[in-house]
Order: sequence, then C-alpha cells, then structure tokens
Amino acid sequence: MKFVKEKIKVLCEQLREQSKRPVGEVEDKEYLFSPEYKKDNIPPQDGWQPLEPKTLFWGEDVHYWIRGRFQTPSADEDHYLVLEALAGGQEGGWDAVNPQGLLYLNGKMAQGYDLNHTEAYLEPDAAYQMCLYLYLGYVGAPVWYDLRVCSIDRRIERLYYDMLVPYEACLLMDDNSDDGILLLSILEQAANLLDFRQPYSEAYYRGIEAATAYLASELYEKNCSVQGKPIVNYIGHTHIDVEWLWARAQTREKIQRSFSTASALMKRYPDYKFMLSQPELYRYLKEEAPEKYEELKQYVKEGRWEPEGGMWLEADCNLVSGESFVRQFLMGKAFFREEFGKDSKVLFLPDVFGYSAALPQILKKSGIDYFVTSKISWNETNQLPVDAFLWQGIDGSEVFTAFITTQEYEGAQPKNGTTYIGIINSSMTKGAWNRFQQKEYGSRVLTPFGFGDGGGGPTKDMLEQYLRLSKGLPGMPVAEMGFVRPHLEKLREEFDQGCLRTGRTPRWVGELYLEFHRGTYTSMAKVKRGNRQSEFLLQKAEAYSCLDSLRGGDYPQKELEGIWKMVLHDQFHDILPGSSIQQVYEGTDKDYEEVRNRCQDI
Repeated sequence: MKFVKEKIKVLCEQLREQSKRPVGEVEDKEYLFSPEYKKDNIPPQDGWQPLEPKTLFWGEDVHYWIRGRFQTPSADEDHYLVLEALAGGQEGGWDAVNPQGLLYLNGKMAQGYDLNHTEAYLEPDAAYQMCLYLYLGYVGAPVWYDLRVCSIDRRIERLYYDMLVPYEACLLMDDNSDDGILLLSILEQAANLLDFRQPYSEAYYRGIEAATAYLASELYEKNCSVQGKPIVNYIGHTHIDVEWLWARAQTREKIQRSFSTASALMKRYPDYKFMLSQPELYRYLKEEAPEKYEELKQYVKEGRWEPEGGMWLEADCNLVSGESFVRQFLMGKAFFREEFGKDSKVLFLPDVFGYSAALPQILKKSGIDYFVTSKISWNETNQLPVDAFLWQGIDGSEVFTAFITTQEYEGAQPKNGTTYIGIINSSMTKGAWNRFQQKEYGSRVLTPFGFGDGGGGPTKDMLEQYLRLSKGLPGMPVAEMGFVRPHLEKLREEFDQGCLRTGRTPRWVGELYLEFHRGTYTSMAKVKRGNRQSEFLLQKAEAYSCLDSLRGGDYPQKELEGIWKMVLHDQFHDILPGSSIQQVYEGTDKDYEEVRNRCQDI
C-alpha cells in the first residue's frame, strides 16, 4: 500500500513537470522604476533601461514597469500557450505582502500576476507587446522576474489532475477504508498503462491516452456518484481589505488585478462562478478600468458573478453607531440595485472582529435575510457550538446565520478555527464538511475559494481540481459551484426541517464576541474619536439641511452622500479598530479634517 502511494505520487510529479515546456523568450526586455502610482493604464514613455537577467527590484511602496516583445508559435488542439512570469526571491512568502503585478498585452489589461498566479493565456501565431506593472508593497524585499513563453500539453495536464485528485483523496482515508482501497487500486491499474521511458514519444502518448481512458471509465463513470452525499458549495472569491498593510491607492490596483485574473479564468472555465462583496471595490474598478467594469456587468447578466454582501464595505461592528450601520446598508444595497438591478439579501462579513447584538434588528429592517461570517471560530477559549443557527438580537429579531467552514482535513478531530477563504482540493473538500458541527441540520457547507487578503482570487489549479471533485469521488463529499444566496436558501430549508425533526432550534442570543483580536476599542484612539465626531457632525448637518429645505433651500443630497461614504470607508474593520499601518491613519487624519470642514460649511 505504501509503495503504491509513493509510486502514484512520483508519477503525478512527473506528469506535472512534463506537461509544460518553454517554447519562447521575451525579447528586448526593459524596466522602469516608478515611485508614483499609475495615472491611467498607459505605461510611461521615458526612462527605460535594459533588463538584465536577475535584475533586482526593491523599495517600499514603489512600482516598476517591465516591457518586452515576443512572438508565439503555432499550437494544435492538444496544446495551449501561456506567458509565465516567475518571481524569484519571495518564494514561500505571505500572500498579503508578496509583490503583485498587472499584465498588459498589446495595450490591454490582461490579468494579475503574483506568486499564486504566474501564467497568462496567449493566442498562437501572434505578436505581442507585453508590459508588467509591479508593486512591491511596504515590505519591499528584493525580487527578480523571469519571463518566458510556455506550451502546455492538454493531454498530459488532464491526466495529471485525473490522477492527483483521487490520489490526494485516498491519502485522507484509513488504510482499511473500502473507498481508499478502491481508489488506490484504480490508480495503480492506470499507472501500469504508462510508459515514461521516452517522454513525448509515440509509446509515451499511447500510455497517456490509455491511462486517461481507463480512469474515465473505471473511476469517473463507474464509481463516482453525487447522490445522497454532503455538498461543499464552492464559490470563487477574493478577500480584499480596502486598507490594512497598504493604503487605499493600492486597493484600487488590487481590484483591477483580481478582476482581470477572474475574467481570464472565466473565459476558460464555463462552470466558474465568482462572488464579491463591498460596493466600494466595484466603484474603484468602475473609476480605474471602466472597460473591465463593463465585463463584470456582463458576467452578472450571464449569472456567473454575484454582487452581494449588504454593507458598503466590510465595516467594524463594535464601534460604529446605529445610524452608521443603517447607512452602510442603505448605500451598499442602493449601489447593487442601481448598478446591477440586484437587491442584496446577505450580510457577508467573514473577517470582522465581533458583532454587536444590535445587528439582527437592523438587518431585518434593512431587508437582509442571511448573515455569513467566519472569524468567531478563531475564539481562543470558548468555541461556539453551532455553525448554522438563528442569531437573536436585543429586541428579539432573528436572522439566519451560517459560518464559513474552510478547513483542510486533519482526521476525526479537526483543530479549532477556520479561515474565511480556502482553496479547492481533496483535503479542503473533506475538511470543510468534517468541520461542520450540525450535520443533523444540514447537508451542505459554504467554502469561498481563492487567495485573499491582498487579493488575487482563484487559480487554474483550483478549477481543475473542482472538475474532478464535482463528480463525487468515493468516500468524499461532492463539490458544487454555486452563489452564496441560493446556498443559504437551501441550507435554511434543511435547517428548518432539522429543527422540526429534532424538536430543537439552535439559537445564539446577544453579542457575537471574538476572543482573539484584542484592543479594538482602544488602539489608535484618534481614529475612534474622528469617527464619532464625524457621526455627530453629519447628524447635525443633515438636521439643519432638513430645516433649511422646509424654508425653500436645496437639500445637499449628493454632498452629504459623498461625506457619508468617506466616513463609511474609515469604518472598515482594519481601519477603525486600529490594526492598520501608519500610512492608513495619515489618510484618516485627512478624511476627518475634510469631513469636519465640509459639515461645518453645511
């Protein structure tokens, strides 16, 4: 058994390596140091220098541009081409602070680049002018970039994933598990059909085709089933903090990178669906890259993109006033309704540091039916005993609440806590369901997938693994791609049936307190003072404006909305609690001064 597992592991590694081959280089490479943020999507014209191999880029909060040209070769139906950009010197780093880039091909925004997204799709027999706009962050550690054109063999890549996914699934099962034994037996028989003596020879490809056909017949057709199995509802996502370890100017670039990457993958994977919260991010994309925003609107029309989330952004829920809560929903829901014709019904706050008991009442009166979060599972001492429940507020209002359960499998006793965004693989699929504490109340769990914090989102690897996990492998939950709101509607229906069957209704009454992030009431006291003063000033400005309108004056609607959006922005859950870097609070100082002056003028 151990020998067979090791054999399959080695074969998968060889297939992965052999599926990609370099077929071209980027020529006439040049670079340009840019201490300023780009003003538009047109690269600078002057100051370029030749780019030598292993040229180091470094610096705090700076950008670099890299440009070059290349010609792609022809490619048959069994191959496709990519531009690979590998960053050296930052391997294994934290995604939130890793260098990130935005690729332009022939003058058009193509996709984002980072340590998780290293390939961009290319057309065969085409001439390209490429430009890569790099951001090094506030860490600014040295990094270099290698660029090359690669050809990927679809046949080898398909077999790699056909073998990898069930192989990783059987590793999660006991050696005496019937499902594990079955998977390993089928994989071994497929492996015996391979001939690796001369890669890319006729015998090699005969083996690839035979093994692929065998797995399709004996595993994916005969032994996979979705009937009666628990469901892990995957939805593409990227968590973007509007400010945290970067200031807001960088967030405007992050949404461009993240959407461009999502769009590039959507054109290749018809089943891929994406959910993004926070209307402020949509506004940034609309202002910075209007052509990409139109693409996004088309995905919404096609039913592939879900604009949802309730609030204007993912705000702190401990310190803001009740009026600010209402304005978050008022402006968040209005944006989605006006831009997409969608009425938001879900409050999506995976990363916020605890929740006031006043929220359920405000949710119900704002037309919000569901609440999704995750971070309460990070509690250090008292773990909530429920993952799906009715949350009851101060006045008795209740809202159906579901926790995200993104956790890789670690046996029968998973560790406490989950994160708020996951990946798609066998371990996550089994672990997410295993982590769910109320299986008698529901047969499905929610797992947003993709790289987050600093943006980025899902990868090709995740989507390829999904295609196999959606078949219903033996001994595994079924992976399903679906929007957040339909998932919650189905889960709520199962939950209600479970309550009737058991005679018990899981309910949490009062505040949802997070026993992890401390100091949210005291850190950076100046931003808390600025927020409260701004709330009072807006209350007065609106009251006097109402009185003035009764005397025939013009009510300054747009002016007040603009001021409110500044205040709502600074209520973000990494700004108001005091957990961001110095540059963020230099920005809030300016915001609160502007709010004070404009409100006093009114």
